[in-house]
Amino acid sequence: MPDFFACLRGQRQGRKWLVVVTALPVLLAGLPARSAPPNVVLIVADDLGWGDLSHNGNTNLHTPALDQLSAEGATFKRFYVQPVCAPTRAELLTGCYHPRVGVSGVSEGLERLNATRPTIADRFRAAGYATAAFGKWHNGTQAPHHPLCRGFDEFYGFTSGHWGHYYDFWLDHNGELEKGNGYAADDFTDHAIDWIDTQHTKPFLLLLAFNTPHSPMQVPDRWWASHAAQELVGRATEPSKEDFPHTRAALAMCENLDHNVGRLLEHVKTLGLEEQTIIVFLSDNGPNGHRWNDGLKGIKGSVEEGGVRSPLLVRWTGKIPPGRVVSTNSAAIDLTPTLTQLADIPLPDVTELDGISLADELLDQTAALNASLPVGTDRILYSHWAGRIAARSGGYLRDERGRLYDLRIDPIQQHNVAQQHPAISARLSAAVNAWRTRMEIDRSHEAVPFLVGRPGLPITPLPARDAVGTGHVRRSNRYPNCSYFSGWRSPEDRVVWHVDVEQAGRYEATLFAAIPAASVGDRLTLHTPTGKATVTLTQATDTRPLGAAADRTPRQEGDVLDFHPFRLGVVPLQRGPQSLSLGVTPVKTTAVRDHEGPAVWHLSLRRMAADEKP
Repeated sequence: MPDFFACLRGQRQGRKWLVVVTALPVLLAGLPARSAPPNVVLIVADDLGWGDLSHNGNTNLHTPALDQLSAEGATFKRFYVQPVCAPTRAELLTGCYHPRVGVSGVSEGLERLNATRPTIADRFRAAGYATAAFGKWHNGTQAPHHPLCRGFDEFYGFTSGHWGHYYDFWLDHNGELEKGNGYAADDFTDHAIDWIDTQHTKPFLLLLAFNTPHSPMQVPDRWWASHAAQELVGRATEPSKEDFPHTRAALAMCENLDHNVGRLLEHVKTLGLEEQTIIVFLSDNGPNGHRWNDGLKGIKGSVEEGGVRSPLLVRWTGKIPPGRVVSTNSAAIDLTPTLTQLADIPLPDVTELDGISLADELLDQTAALNASLPVGTDRILYSHWAGRIAARSGGYLRDERGRLYDLRIDPIQQHNVAQQHPAISARLSAAVNAWRTRMEIDRSHEAVPFLVGRPGLPITPLPARDAVGTGHVRRSNRYPNCSYFSGWRSPEDRVVWHVDVEQAGRYEATLFAAIPAASVGDRLTLHTPTGKATVTLTQATDTRPLGAAADRTPRQEGDVLDFHPFRLGVVPLQRGPQSLSLGVTPVKTTAVRDHEGPAVWHLSLRRMAADEKP
């Protein structure tokens, strides 16, 4: 049906306006009534594997809400994501393979989603939907990559690949840092529920991206109590590699996640929106440890089945038959075309997408959806990480080393059948080589400056993750996400951000840091090519590590501290690429410093109005 309301918006002059309004009832007369657009709730877990749900056979835990979601909607048996977080998120947001949209890593700017590619939120917002994202983003921090610049009206969570502490820690709320409230997964769900309350009178798209069961392995006592000393019945595919405490913590985190999904589903029901709301649940990669996974080979980071096969549950009450099982191969790239078709939102650039719509498989009552895994399909799905590529077509998997498996009879990848099926093996090998070339997998990725002053966000966040340390300064952990810098020894030591300033002007600089007592009297200076801002530290903060007391197992990530904001002052920035560097002039001028100095975690730059006084 033509968008007559768009015509109304376009006619603003006198008689033309009256003619369109007068004609509208005639134009609409006789046309079939159009149902209200469905809401969409897209729920993404972080590091939850195929086997981390009880309805998939895991007897070590109970996930009643997700089990019920499966029973009331469709369950996909062969749904694939990428081996790690940021690539999968880029694919579900765009419908394109991650190399095509600029995502080649998980940190240091390589996780940024190409700003020229429309996201699913862009498409839904253009169709009149309210949009919001809560939880983990992981596709860019500064504009134009921040969620508020990618189609979302509201954001509360963090943009990093992982977070260092899950209780009452700093979070991004619409571009500004504020302290969270309680356990992060509970907090994100609270915000999602509250947002639905304010938006449910019009169609909405909600992305609830949990940060669990990603490490650090923190979970409230309520969920940990039943698993702390649990005897595990189901074991990992490679039992000798299983870390029991880690597994128990992951199980507890999955049960907490399930509880929060249940809270959200119950709220949708309470508002009477069940038949009006599409619920989607998936994970972003395989499990973050060796634990029971239905015998699948590989974990997170692997292109094997265990590293990339994810649960996918889709419920649309009254539209999708309960208990439907979809056995055809599908992937994260299919979500954008599927959900836009279900919402009747046109995709003018559908030929530029890598994904296809699965709407017919979900809704078509006559489709043979419960058939065994098909063999004769030409569609090939690709999994990629760190140069390793696997291809899946029909019932066959060609792994990163060129081995071929028939997943219909060998789901745990024990028998290489490449010699028995040379034509299939050759076809998939050629396809992998072509895909590698088309996606430019082997090209080097140069560091791209982080943008400062892009219209759309009043504040540019520059976390330590996006900086480099020079001299004696070192990062708190080898994983840049949520790390900080310390180790100052001399005024020449620096933390450096390579940026590209889009709007010249004056910027108010605020530094989030932890200050030991021995650093009181030190001077912090932010240097720019055209000026500097200096502050003398007059007060110490608590520098005891956060997180360790709440961890259920030792963490791989570094600890975080109780960082406090310190106003550095106003610095002038010229337009164009440049480096911003932070230095410390120690109050002690001895040759060897006897402490680490300030712990620098995050720099915020707010562009000031032309007439604004400092």
